[in-house]
Amino acid sequence: MDFREEAAAIAPELIALRRRLHRIPEIGLDLPKTQAAVLAALAGLPLEITLGRTSTAVTAVLRGGRPGPAVLLRGDMDALPVTEETAVDYVSEHVGTMHACGHDLHTAGLVGAAKLLSAHQAELSGDVVFMFQPGEEGFDGAGHMIAEGVLEAAGRKVDAAYGLHVISDMVPRGVFTTRPGPMMAASSGLFVNVVGKGGHGSRPHTALDPIPVAAEIVTALQNLITRRFSVFEPIVITVGTFHAGTRHNIIPDNARFEATVRTFSEEALAQVEKESVQLAEDIATAHGLSAEVRFDREYPATVNDADEAAFVEATVKDLFGGERYTEMPNPVMGSEDFSRVLQAVPGSYMFYGATIKDDPNEAASNHSPRAAFDDGVLADGAALLAELAVRRMARG
Repeated sequence: MDFREEAAAIAPELIALRRRLHRIPEIGLDLPKTQAAVLAALAGLPLEITLGRTSTAVTAVLRGGRPGPAVLLRGDMDALPVTEETAVDYVSEHVGTMHACGHDLHTAGLVGAAKLLSAHQAELSGDVVFMFQPGEEGFDGAGHMIAEGVLEAAGRKVDAAYGLHVISDMVPRGVFTTRPGPMMAASSGLFVNVVGKGGHGSRPHTALDPIPVAAEIVTALQNLITRRFSVFEPIVITVGTFHAGTRHNIIPDNARFEATVRTFSEEALAQVEKESVQLAEDIATAHGLSAEVRFDREYPATVNDADEAAFVEATVKDLFGGERYTEMPNPVMGSEDFSRVLQAVPGSYMFYGATIKDDPNEAASNHSPRAAFDDGVLADGAALLAELAVRRMARG
């Protein structure tokens, strides 16, 4: 099997599919147009297809000609609530929605892997599960698919799982990167509503102003990180929204903000959960107000199996050459619900450079309205996924 050559032959149709998906981005768990495009692209392949019950997920199983392990390959399909500001001629037709994270490439690349492996069905020693997942961007699509049995879609639990994520900056075009152990952070949400008593802005002493109290909590959260945790324990708290008031001369009844919390260890997560809630409540109480605080654990940390990460490295170097691989020196604080898959089975997540710039540091990042991806990388991405599946099945 020469997957590089075979992938190059189908590259034009993969690029066409990616651009079709880019025009019709959809958000969350309900992606009817995207699902229809995926099903059309998979039509005619020898796949057992199951549709999601609580989402528009697509699970496709390829039965190999000989018995062997089951391997899962995943591609997420959803977009972001971002208004596109690129100049591509296949720009989003859905104003306010954009494939700013490259999931259109992930979907097209997974279709490519399905086509490559289907052409060699009789030679495969095992089964492949293709996980076309909606709702990665904050909707826990992986959790929905796991609950509906994607890990057992082949009739028994998959033996290994692999996912590939394109990056519009940071990583040189065509370069693959991963690392053993923690790769991406756990994500949690901190939601604070400071409850005071409204009044006239000219007479603050007759009211209980929630705005300065909420602002004090925001500042204190940063001190919490630097004074209550070791500098060697990576933790991030970023306040992303802050809402209060209706006019400049009115003291509102309440002020609320939302923050994202990123951690790697369970110990740090438990501590920051307990202490951030207590800090917010205590500061409000100290000023004679109250705080309604909620801490939601969202996604766990994405942790690669060390042996599987080494297997990915060896496969990339053998298939493409050593210059196409670099090991990530450190984890990143972004999060990913493929972490739920890696909690259940050994596997590895990978990043793949798809920048349009010669210097990736000059490119707009994922999630930017100007994020742009070179879909010329699609063929090699599909080839790697197919190669990983074949080699992992051959290991038994």
